[in-house]
Parts: sequence; structure tokens; C-alpha cells
Amino acid sequence: MNHDIARAIRIRPGGPADAPAVLDMLDGAVAWMNGRGNTQQWGTTPYSQKPGGAERVRRYTTEQTPYLAELGGTPVGAMVLGSGPSPQMPIAAAGEPERYVRLLVSDRRHAGLGIGAALLAHAAEETRRAGVELLRVDCWAGGGGELVAFYERNGFAPASRFMSGDWPGQVLTRRLG
Repeated sequence: MNHDIARAIRIRPGGPADAPAVLDMLDGAVAWMNGRGNTQQWGTTPYSQKPGGAERVRRYTTEQTPYLAELGGTPVGAMVLGSGPSPQMPIAAAGEPERYVRLLVSDRRHAGLGIGAALLAHAAEETRRAGVELLRVDCWAGGGGELVAFYERNGFAPASRFMSGDWPGQVLTRRLG
């Protein structure tokens, strides 16, 4: 990772006006995954064309707490924090106050610059600022486990595994006490 670029990443609160940029990043992520042979994680249909995809991003930017990472004023990553997991996922409530990373995506044209790590560090900071000690995330646990390993490198520990249809998932936790 280039530390000069990592320092140049600016994270700001997001909002409804950011929905097109988030959709573009999600479409790019689907194309990137498909180009690497991964068609299971998010399928093969661009996110903006999936039934409910654009509406979900609209809800993320209006009903949750979105953040955008920018380089030189250009959005290069997005994260959405919620107070718990998505109700569509088969994940139990934490039983204590928590913040939950509902979405994390970076512009694949800027891969390797630490954008995802910067957004996760910001999630931890926001969680602490709220006086909450538990930050959780769920992710795809298929393939070679690269995504789970990414979260582990960023301070999360595997908790429970789950299946959503034929989609293998992993919940990870980070204690911020």
C-alpha cells in the first residue's frame, strides 16, 4: 500500500446524491469479480440492473449511515453502517448495542490503495464515538476465503457461519473496548 495515497484518502458522510457513484462501484465490483471467475458472490448481473438493487442503494443512503472515501474529490469507496445486520440475512442479533457494516465496496480501478481498510478504520472510529464496543460485518465465505482474510487483517475475528440459500456467509466481529 502506498502510504502517501492512503493519507490522501478523505472519508466524508454520504447521502442520497451519492447513490449513482455507489451503484457504479457495485457494478464495477461485479464485473471485476466475474473477470476473476467469481460468479457466486454477487452473481453476473450488474448491481444497478438487479431487481431492487438501485432501491437498496437508495435506502442505504437515506435510512442507514453512509460514508464515501474520496481521492482528489472523486468517490473511490463506500461503506454503510447500520445498527444491526440486514433483516434479509439469517443472522442473529448481537444481544448488545452494535454497529454493523452493511456495505463495503471500493472502486476496483483503485484496488490496493487501502480504501477498504480506511473505511473499516472509520467504522471503528464511528462505533467508538457512539460509545458502542461491538462492530460486526458479514461477508461471502466462498472461494478461497480471501474476503474473510481481508476482514481478519483489519482487526475482525470470525464468529458464526451461515448460509443464505446457496451463498456461504461469515459473520466477523471486532471488539473496540
